[in-house]
Amino acid sequence: MESLLKITTIPIEYELKIQRAKLEYTSSTAELETNRKKGGMTIESRPIKLHIDTYDARNSICPTTMESVRQSAVKGKTAAYEATATLAKEGALLLDAKVSNPLDQIIKQRAQMPTGDFGLQFLPTTGPDIEWSDPDLTIKYQMDKLSFDLKVAKGDYEFIPGNVELSITQMPDVKIEYIGKPIYVPPSAANFFNHSPVDVLA
Repeated sequence: MESLLKITTIPIEYELKIQRAKLEYTSSTAELETNRKKGGMTIESRPIKLHIDTYDARNSICPTTMESVRQSAVKGKTAAYEATATLAKEGALLLDAKVSNPLDQIIKQRAQMPTGDFGLQFLPTTGPDIEWSDPDLTIKYQMDKLSFDLKVAKGDYEFIPGNVELSITQMPDVKIEYIGKPIYVPPSAANFFNHSPVDVLA
């Protein structure tokens, strides 16, 4: 069976700019001992999760054996109630002494053209049940740590801390496209919509 839905998952895209910490020092003569403990960054990304339940949609087109038996039982019960009501009305009509020719009236009632709902409907009667969970992005960053021992007679120094810039260029998304063909009821109706026009001679 061909797939009727085309699902495209668009992942998240981001741009990360990191400026390392640095120490600027200006002096004539100096002794500097620097120990650096590197930091780190951890990124935990949980993409979107999509769950599609098409059980009800498939049952509305081609029900399972259990569902077909249940539907037939409901129709049979309804038909029995309607037949009982009809027979009761006809029996009351036959017992009514004021009615002349009750058989003619019963035959006319049975010969009437049917009216009302003829069971025309579009399939499937219900769509798929779609559930999803939101995506999650967790970023943990620890800057570098510097420890230093400075021995200087005269001089100036400046410590510039690090910087992190994070920009998201594309948000995660899910695109769902229906790629199936129309379903005609009855199937022979498809020939009516796909036929070529007939040339008519004047």
